[in-house]
Amino acid sequence: MPTEIRPEPPRQPDVEALLRLSDDFALGLYPPESCYLLDVGELEKPGVTLFVARTDGRALGIAALVVSEAASYAELKRMFVHEDARGRGLARGLLATVEAAAAEAGIAELRLETGTLHHAAIALYERAGYERIPNFGDYVGGRHSICYGKPLAVSAR
Repeated sequence: MPTEIRPEPPRQPDVEALLRLSDDFALGLYPPESCYLLDVGELEKPGVTLFVARTDGRALGIAALVVSEAASYAELKRMFVHEDARGRGLARGLLATVEAAAAEAGIAELRLETGTLHHAAIALYERAGYERIPNFGDYVGGRHSICYGKPLAVSAR
């Protein structure tokens, strides 16, 4: 079953279902004040690109690239793979797709925040070359937050 990963609008029933599953997963591990989840409206804002991984048309994974004019980096947000599709490389594919899009846009560094109990995500990011960095932005002082960064090979424009 080939998987296709591409930018899509977040306001679709199957994508919104993944967002709800992601919310439930995060809120099952951490208190609400430690969950930095972008909602559908925030995912529709300029500078945000949501990538959706689909297998046989079924949305099984999501990841957002958030580019801010004010920051010298972009941020990976809302990375989530449906429990039925874990272990198939979808998260690796989503991560590589977001990194490629960021590099193509001239972004020199990709940052992310994950939770201290997201062991599989931490392993994925570290295998992909991300290094721990001090908590940044809203995550400063977050007792359940771990932040990572990775320099990107920026594409010639």
